[in-house]
Amino acid sequence: MEKQVLVTGSSGGIGGSIVRVLAKAGYRVTACYRGHEERVLALQAGIREEGGSCELLRFDIADRKGTEEALNGWLEDHGAPWGVVCNAGICRDNVFPAMDGDDWDQVLHTNLDGFYNVVHPLVMPMCRKRKGRIVVMSSISGIVGNRGQVNYSASKAGLIGASKALAAELASRSITVNCIAPGIIDTEMLKGLPMEELLKLVPMKRLGKPEEVAALVLFLLSEEAGYITRQVISVNGGME
Repeated sequence: MEKQVLVTGSSGGIGGSIVRVLAKAGYRVTACYRGHEERVLALQAGIREEGGSCELLRFDIADRKGTEEALNGWLEDHGAPWGVVCNAGICRDNVFPAMDGDDWDQVLHTNLDGFYNVVHPLVMPMCRKRKGRIVVMSSISGIVGNRGQVNYSASKAGLIGASKALAAELASRSITVNCIAPGIIDTEMLKGLPMEELLKLVPMKRLGKPEEVAALVLFLLSEEAGYITRQVISVNGGME
């Protein structure tokens, strides 16, 4: 398999797992990241030791011009990708009355504008190829809304709407667009949160594993998922 896939947010727990799973499955993965370079270098080294393919590409998805320049350079070298996994995102949690404008703007610019900044330079090359997969990481917060996450919930709900609309536009080009909405996954984002209270919300009474999210990404990128588009699939242990 020589299919090219870009994964944003590769320095995080879910992103790193996605990169590893895709590389193991034979995809030529480009791990995109903004910070924590030591993590992605270690990720790349581990994948290459196992015989997989992993390149690195550094840019900030909130920086439209910088993202466009990075991806245009990538396109010149690789051509249109088979898959794009929009996984990067941030949170700046606070109750809404205490949330300042910067916390609102940073989350919306990164999570929602970042979708446009990443997908827009890639979509026409994919259309010309008339095949491909786009997977967008939303959140259970974007479906039900969470206290203290008005900004995050708004951005993740926006990704669902954007993905559904884009799926309708690209379906005739045999390009699928789907959302994954993780629940409470065992990553750094949970640091400092009350685990006992969180687990009360989960019927399965455990945290999700990043690898369980990555497994769904792998399936949605496959040829077998070619008739699945415009969907939101939650990985949440039974949460509602």
